[in-house]
Amino acid sequence: MKLYDNHNHSQFSFDGKKASIEASARAAASAGLAGLCFTDHCDFYVPPMKAEHEHLVPEQFDIQAQQAEIDRVRDAVPGIEIFKGIEIGMEERCRGQIRKLLEENEFDEVLASVHYLDDTDPFWGGYYQGKDWKTAYGHYLETIYNEMTWLGDFDIAGHFDYVARYAPYPECSIFYKDFPDQLDSILKYLAENGKALEINTKTYQDYNGRTPVLDRNILLRFREFGGEAVSLGSDSHFPERTGDKIALYAEFVKSCGYKNTAHFSKRKLILEKI
Repeated sequence: MKLYDNHNHSQFSFDGKKASIEASARAAASAGLAGLCFTDHCDFYVPPMKAEHEHLVPEQFDIQAQQAEIDRVRDAVPGIEIFKGIEIGMEERCRGQIRKLLEENEFDEVLASVHYLDDTDPFWGGYYQGKDWKTAYGHYLETIYNEMTWLGDFDIAGHFDYVARYAPYPECSIFYKDFPDQLDSILKYLAENGKALEINTKTYQDYNGRTPVLDRNILLRFREFGGEAVSLGSDSHFPERTGDKIALYAEFVKSCGYKNTAHFSKRKLILEKI
């Protein structure tokens, strides 16, 4: 079974300074992965409440420098495929900048995610203020759908359950039964347009005594809509997390009736048998 980790950050991401491309590639090769993609962060808008904590300007990276380093490491670390990607932060007010960037650059993979919404950052907690769990999670899912259907030009829908990671509620997972309409909209769009749904393994670990779980009913529903592309990503920011739980969740995908996992090369979908 050939396993690919399609969501990694490197020294080119604002939060990946300790994850050099070469160190992560060597870690992936040692772990027996067939390949990995570096999807460094690009968010054109950072909410003011986050800037108060981290004093960050918009989170962009030097695409040419990142891709040149990937070319170098491809030669330095044989035996593993390394792909050039980007994690684009979807945000309504930045649509023009996002479109321009994707038109002017070439990638193997475009991972589309929502990190910030309503001028807040879930990581720092501001998003949840004044919202119950169902409102907070449902609105996040609706935002993903609205932005990805506008964008269209992407390959993988990133961490749909990111909003549950850092939430203050006892309800720490996204279950299909709680959000059937919002999830159906997302899953149907992805299936009908040949896009991949990401399983982001970073979500399924302990966060202050809360451990989110992946609802298999979401994967089963994706299959009902004709979806076949499921992407696995560790969302690593350190070499030691590269490939984390990828094998475990490949088996989970298989248990839901899928025959393959998905990755991308030059924006073309590749399915690898599990």
